[in-house]
Amino acid sequence: MTDTTRFEGFGVLVTGAARGIGAAVSRRLAEEGARVLMTDVDLPEAEKTAAGLRELGLAIEAFGCDVGSQESVERAVARAVESFGALDVLVNSAAHCTPDRPLFEDEPDDEWASDLDITLTGPYRCCRAALPHLVASGRGAIVNIGSVNGGQDFGNHAYSAAKAGLASLTRTLAGHAGPRGVRVNLVTPGTVRTSAWEGRDAELDAVRGLYPLGRVGEPEDIAAAVAFLASRDASWITGTTLAVDGGLTAVNSAFRQSLSERRAERQ
Repeated sequence: MTDTTRFEGFGVLVTGAARGIGAAVSRRLAEEGARVLMTDVDLPEAEKTAAGLRELGLAIEAFGCDVGSQESVERAVARAVESFGALDVLVNSAAHCTPDRPLFEDEPDDEWASDLDITLTGPYRCCRAALPHLVASGRGAIVNIGSVNGGQDFGNHAYSAAKAGLASLTRTLAGHAGPRGVRVNLVTPGTVRTSAWEGRDAELDAVRGLYPLGRVGEPEDIAAAVAFLASRDASWITGTTLAVDGGLTAVNSAFRQSLSERRAERQ
């Protein structure tokens, strides 16, 4: 059961919130009392999602935001401050992932640049625009959505490099913003069942066995971790990376399974 008062009076801005993890984060924080500005480059989808959540009695507003544009980011931050009177929490969920080409040498510059611009520079733009308001709130927090790709090889060169950069930005910004009263943390999901995996159930089934907890993640799993790090329950936590990955990066399940099979053959 969620605490319906943990974010009472908080103003929150979530990027990439039309669907998936961003939508789940918006819902979770609103269920805990926050007023949430759901932003996304796909405004019609964000409005549709927000309308459904408002029917549940949640204080949610949709707003168009392209994190690839500083002007668009600044408009979104200004809207949140105008709507809520303050901005207390920023959640950077927007990202872009271009499938790898079969050969690395065939990767074009524009695809590399696009992934880095949205996935890494986008959060940079959002943090830069939001930080003065987060400082002013006296309880500001930033939660970045990273990925296990930022720490290990799971494919997707540009996206992975961007997520690794986001982990570094989280640490350096935590050092800068901490003395100003703002905490900055990172959540690194493993495989999460979102629209990106639509029609790919066979692939999800194939990777499920690699997770020690025996399943892939759901958006709500990530939302719960974000809610903790954004809340005052985590008031002495900053600059940290919280893996929410079912144990994927802690346990080499394929290695353990291979050993078990070899031992069984010897018996």
